[in-house]
Amino acid sequence: MAAIKGRDTKPELKIRQALHKAGFRYRLHAKDLPGKPDMVFPRYNAVLFINGCFWHQHDCHLFKWPQTRREFWEKKISGNLANDCKKLSLLKDSGWRVGIVWECALKGKTRITEEAAIQMLAEWLKSDRKTMEIQGLAA
Repeated sequence: MAAIKGRDTKPELKIRQALHKAGFRYRLHAKDLPGKPDMVFPRYNAVLFINGCFWHQHDCHLFKWPQTRREFWEKKISGNLANDCKKLSLLKDSGWRVGIVWECALKGKTRITEEAAIQMLAEWLKSDRKTMEIQGLAA
């Protein structure tokens, strides 16, 4: 698992480059915020997480339980889910708006176009909605 990247993943780089091109400025992996969000938009009081469907047990075609070491993986992924709930709650309680982009929105058979994802993100950032979630199309 040491080879698994926690930052600068392909989906994260795609989103970062496209939002920067669209004129949005952000901080990366703010260590002073719960969960170290992938992107922080101080001007919009918003944070963005780009989540891998496997690591965060998203209900989509990209998540499948491994066949080996089942107990280990159940413990690992349930721990990730508990951490997700805690960090999202802390961020919301401190007044941050929270967005999540799921890997399946950018990859796989249910993906949406990158342009559509960026448009949704831009609209959310400029709005006053507290939360936003982008995922792939329903299969």
